[in-house]
Amino acid sequence: MSSINRQLFDKRMEKLQELPQKVVDETYPFYKKTTPKKGGNARDKTRQNKLQIKSEYGYAGRLDEGWSKQAPKGFTSPSIDFMERMFKKLLGRI
Repeated sequence: MSSINRQLFDKRMEKLQELPQKVVDETYPFYKKTTPKKGGNARDKTRQNKLQIKSEYGYAGRLDEGWSKQAPKGFTSPSIDFMERMFKKLLGRI
């Protein structure tokens, strides 16, 4: 029969609770960098609010659908892929 090291368990649980915020914090610069920047408005109006990344401009949907040659794949899908990689990487450290 094996036993659980309570201190180690608590420490890992604490790290798991921090994981969503860390993933968003790591993804935000990637998301912003992936956003087209011709005039700078789209990047300037991209914000992080706790666990959310928001594109706060009216034509975000069009840009995300590949309307801009600067981001033919949009920015949401590549950012989700990035988040998945970050999640796996950070989870492996716990």
